[in-house]
Amino acid sequence: MADFEKNIGEFTKRTVTVVGLSVDPLEEARKTVERGRLTFPIGYGVDGPAFASQTGAFYDATRGYLQATGFLLEPGGVVAQAVYSTGPVGRYVAADVIGLIDYLSKKRP
Repeated sequence: MADFEKNIGEFTKRTVTVVGLSVDPLEEARKTVERGRLTFPIGYGVDGPAFASQTGAFYDATRGYLQATGFLLEPGGVVAQAVYSTGPVGRYVAADVIGLIDYLSKKRP
């Protein structure tokens, strides 16, 4: 999330909204926001098993959290691209998402 915060201006230039979701309760989510000085919205209290079932994300039931899952949505809300991590590797980084946004914007009629 820190990488996306560091590059938030690039997303803003492209009128792209960054949003994070977490299975953490409100107080833990607040700590994450404060620690990372995040300015984009963070949803909290997500039902991990339900989210995994609906999106294909990987839920670690033993530890009670979702592995990093990233979605890039088209303006109408359709998923343009998705990345699913099953461990500590395999997630979006801000520069890749910005490049993808630029690429998809050029392709759009």
